[in-house]
Amino acid sequence: MFGPIAADHISSPRNAGSLEDATHFGQCGIPGEGPYVQVWLRVEDGRIVRASQQTNGCPAQIASASVTSQLLVGRTLEQARLIEPNDILLILGGLPDGKDHCPEMAVSALRKALGGDAQ
Repeated sequence: MFGPIAADHISSPRNAGSLEDATHFGQCGIPGEGPYVQVWLRVEDGRIVRASQQTNGCPAQIASASVTSQLLVGRTLEQARLIEPNDILLILGGLPDGKDHCPEMAVSALRKALGGDAQ
């Protein structure tokens, strides 16, 4: 059972799809080989001005990636680096048992995006 925030993000994922003018990109998992999360960021003057995500996985994965992308806009790179999987769990109001890996994947993709420029 999902809480109202998670259910809302599952039914209407935010910032879905690639971001053509991205300056940063990160990915956790491999498309076509199971669940994955991709994160694109547009960074200007050290601040995230746009973020998008694409994911393939269960509803908990969709909600985790959606919330993560929403948290990023307006944050500095340093602030974004402080986001932890537990933060995503708290915002979503928890996830069903066995789904703790979902926010971990979203944050892993974010950290990879923060580690370098888009390729």
